Amino acid sequence: MTRANCPRCGGRLARDNDSGRCAPCQAAERDRLSSPPTVPASFWEHEPVRQALAERHLGRVIRTYRYHPYHGRNPLPQTVVAGWLGITQAQLSRVENGPPLLHLDRLTHWAALLGIPANQLWFALPGTRPAPPPQPAGSTPPELDQPMATDEGRRAMLAGIAAVAVGAGLLGSVAVRSPRRLGSADIVRLNAVLELYRSVDYECGGGLLYREVDRFAQSVYSLLDWSHPEALAPPLVASVAAARQLAGWAALDAGLHDHAQRHFVAAERAALAADDKLLAARVRYCQARQLQHQRHNRDALATLQLARLQLSSAATPAVSAMLHGAEAASLAALGQRQDALTALGRSTDAFDRIVVDREPEWMRFYDRGELLAQYGRVYRDLARADNTYAPEAVRWVREAIAGFGPQNVRSTVLNEVGLCSAMFLAEEPQQAVALGCRVIEHARKLTSRRTVDRVRNLRRDLVKHRSVPEVAEFARTLAAFEPVPA
Repeated sequence: MTRANCPRCGGRLARDNDSGRCAPCQAAERDRLSSPPTVPASFWEHEPVRQALAERHLGRVIRTYRYHPYHGRNPLPQTVVAGWLGITQAQLSRVENGPPLLHLDRLTHWAALLGIPANQLWFALPGTRPAPPPQPAGSTPPELDQPMATDEGRRAMLAGIAAVAVGAGLLGSVAVRSPRRLGSADIVRLNAVLELYRSVDYECGGGLLYREVDRFAQSVYSLLDWSHPEALAPPLVASVAAARQLAGWAALDAGLHDHAQRHFVAAERAALAADDKLLAARVRYCQARQLQHQRHNRDALATLQLARLQLSSAATPAVSAMLHGAEAASLAALGQRQDALTALGRSTDAFDRIVVDREPEWMRFYDRGELLAQYGRVYRDLARADNTYAPEAVRWVREAIAGFGPQNVRSTVLNEVGLCSAMFLAEEPQQAVALGCRVIEHARKLTSRRTVDRVRNLRRDLVKHRSVPEVAEFARTLAAFEPVPA
């Protein structure tokens, strides 16, 4: 091939053609700003690309991809390729010139996006793994195979936590408790009780928990009037803020939105009074999640951006990942595709820098499953506008479910609901119905109004499949679905 030939198709170029591409190839590539082109198999035999793949450095692979003669005389700009990958130009520059990328989720996603052949990669793409055996009708998938406590067992567990709080002098009416001087051991006990309540929230939902944690938060608030060393005031006020945050979250999960707002406002004020900017950001994150649930995504986005602005350099990687991930969800819901993907990239960058021991104890909930759940949410919303994103939505939600631990029962069920939506969007209505029926049964065992609302929202994604008899029957089941009283 000479310089007078188009590097893409081999056709002869006109003498006055200074673009390096023939007219048909230029026309075929006009949409390259939105997605990578489909390249021939010979593309990956180019020696610089082969060398970069042999070095197992995806950043160098991307650089050689951009400079490949297939794209013409001028390399693809970093801004264009960064847009495909959902990151910024500066981030792509660091990927290309920095150490090899190790984060498997990002490796597999970018390799699949660029169309790198699986047999030339040093890791397995999700589509190349063996598919799980088909589940018999009515069986429970492995993701939901964890046993759930009975209501009787849950109430006994809450009674036990309350007994611990009473024994530590942290729970009970002011008239019953005798004010005394508080010490650092009391703060330790207070936070330990909060962790016990959080564990119940992960497993059972806010409907059963709210009354107990509301009483505890109000009781803890009265401790501020007790005598204590001056140095103990900030951690005591921060513990009060954490208690009100948990009460607000339980109220949100129970569908008690007015109560949730009341607790979140009190939690934010207490966190700021304690000069705990990280905890204040966590409270604002919860407020944004409430706004997202109510579909007020512009307000949610403003709340999250305010949280990041006020945190500034005080942000830890986990808190940054949490805020950027939630922003991505609101941006996708608002139809801002590129901004949503960029926010996801920032969330992943921050997640990769997390050192668990340097994060607040209450950030332990933000694990790999939580990060990937935001990917699932974003790609589901993108798929509602453009069906080509639906397979990615299915994949990300499956990855999220696999990333949750057995204690995260509610998160697993919520993401199973998301997977059901993604399957409807991916033109898999029969599989979606089979999963949806199982999810309904598991949702009945949770006292989470938020989960019930999500289950009912499945109706918007099954509409175009209503002609399928199983889908029509499932729609009637959804219409009749009611939560079990806590």
